[in-house]
Amino acid sequence: MVSIQSRCTVFPSETTPYEKLFSLCEQMKLRTHAPLLYVYKPHPYHHASNFVDTLRHSLGQALTIYYPLAGRLIWIQGGRWELHCNAKGAQLLEANCKDVNLDDLGDFVPTHLVSQLIPNIDYDVPIEDTPLLVAQLTRFPCGGVTIGVALCRGAIDGTATMRFMRLWAKLARRENLEHVEMVPCNDRSILNSYMAHSGLHDHSEFHTPSPWLGSLGKDTKAVVAIVKLTDEQVKKLKHKGNHVNINSTSPGPSSTPYSTFEVISGYLWRCVSKARYAGKRDQPTRLSTLVNCRHRMRPPLPVNYAGNTAFPTVTPTCSFGEIIHRPLSYAVGNVRVALEKVTGEFVRSALDHISREKDMNLIRYNFHYPAPSVHKGPYKGNPNLFVVSWMNFSFKDADFGWGEPLYFGPGYMDSEGKAFLMNEANGDGLIVAISLEASHMDGFKKVFYEDIDQESLISKL
Repeated sequence: MVSIQSRCTVFPSETTPYEKLFSLCEQMKLRTHAPLLYVYKPHPYHHASNFVDTLRHSLGQALTIYYPLAGRLIWIQGGRWELHCNAKGAQLLEANCKDVNLDDLGDFVPTHLVSQLIPNIDYDVPIEDTPLLVAQLTRFPCGGVTIGVALCRGAIDGTATMRFMRLWAKLARRENLEHVEMVPCNDRSILNSYMAHSGLHDHSEFHTPSPWLGSLGKDTKAVVAIVKLTDEQVKKLKHKGNHVNINSTSPGPSSTPYSTFEVISGYLWRCVSKARYAGKRDQPTRLSTLVNCRHRMRPPLPVNYAGNTAFPTVTPTCSFGEIIHRPLSYAVGNVRVALEKVTGEFVRSALDHISREKDMNLIRYNFHYPAPSVHKGPYKGNPNLFVVSWMNFSFKDADFGWGEPLYFGPGYMDSEGKAFLMNEANGDGLIVAISLEASHMDGFKKVFYEDIDQESLISKL
């Protein structure tokens, strides 16, 4: 239903430095692109037909400042890569969606149609020919538009992406860049300098995830759903998650109340485990996530560091029985264990671990795909969960002169057992986008909403 009308390469509007950037952190990332979708309702004073010119001109200006995004990844020895700042440019696509209006897309669940709003990246071409940034403007009959952005995970993390989008939008509005904070720190060697030779951590986040025990269900096709939590529901869950039964054998109690991310992640882990349960009480399971380490290093990294500082971490491996039958605080406490271990010393040790790893695919795939060996063959079942927080992303700053986005979220989800947590655009509560096996999704949604209002979240299974 979405047809591409034009495609152009956008180069930096001014001469940029030619550099070769290498970061140990970026070696554990995938060469794939993170899919960001921004949705804008019709604007009374602007016409979508002229919008692409505004985006093209301002993107050239933005790439002059964030010039690594106009470069390319290049393979080097040991299955690693460098980022060559060679000004080969980003791509900008112009598309139409003639048969569907924005209202027809509902909650913008990342289904087949919504995924067409994100640029399609061809990974069969050599890595040095793959743009790091591709954006797509799609126009709708109602006058609304979407901007789909695909940014290479091996070049930039979510925090830096939000800063880039804010700068690009500011340039599109023809506003002056008055603040020093808008200027990125493109020096990737800063993070490498923290590496320390340390054997104090085993870095289980890079170990093979727990496998699925037994046979698979009838329908293993992955489907995506969006579920929502109001502020009141979030408060209920935080109250229950922070209530620790002294007989629960939870990792707590803690003197510091559990955060919203800790509680909701633990709750999702519990609901997903219930949906997958089928009597598999001893099934091992773990939850993985990413931690922004800019402020965890000593000294802290520059706040405007424009590379990757999102380090992986995993909970201790538990069982379905433990996650389901113990109080919610048990799952939540294990999420906190995963987050709290990511100290500056942990990151220094992780950098050392990455530098010594001979097979980079073990680093890249064991963490990013919750189901073991999913990249090597057919799907073999998945008992694990990967939760990514976009809750603190300042997506409303992405006003390109078209107003604040009506919606912001992932344009597609390519991995079963992955969830994104996002703030509701109207400020009331959270949105969860989650991908699960089709045979598990209805059960997940049922327990997700029912368990919030129960007096006790302890399952009677």
